Amino acid sequence: MSLNFLVTPCREPARLDLEFGLCDDQNSTKAYTKTDAPKSWIATVRNENKIPVVFTAIDKCIIHDHEYPGRGRCDGMLTFSDCIYFVELKDMRAAWLENAKEQLESTIIFFKDAHGFDNYRHKKAFACNRRHRHFLEINNEENLRFFRQHGFRLDVQSQIIVI
Repeated sequence: MSLNFLVTPCREPARLDLEFGLCDDQNSTKAYTKTDAPKSWIATVRNENKIPVVFTAIDKCIIHDHEYPGRGRCDGMLTFSDCIYFVELKDMRAAWLENAKEQLESTIIFFKDAHGFDNYRHKKAFACNRRHRHFLEINNEENLRFFRQHGFRLDVQSQIIVI
């Protein structure tokens, strides 16, 4: 099965909003963006320069639950200019970070196999949790391992800044 992350009905229209939210209702539906009801947002995207930002739902849209058993996938990705950000959205109190990292890593590999990353200069992976909104420091060695293995900077926070 060939995956296409770039040409898909899972891509939302580009957003120019100064701020919008990333939502996942945690009910077997795909993640989506929203500009109202900030309390429902798991992550906040800040776009001060009003750059066109595209959100693409991955879990339950590009890759459905029955596909690729045993392999995780993150909730979505943000693409703009020469940047790609993979995003995993959680709403859990404990034991969530390892699972989020595994889902991000798996998705990075799916995307790399399908498209490669030659067109992207800035690459980040965000693990976001509604119950842990503030920045969570990651072990420097773990962050370096993630970067060396995948070429992505790993951030654990619920605020995503469009650069």
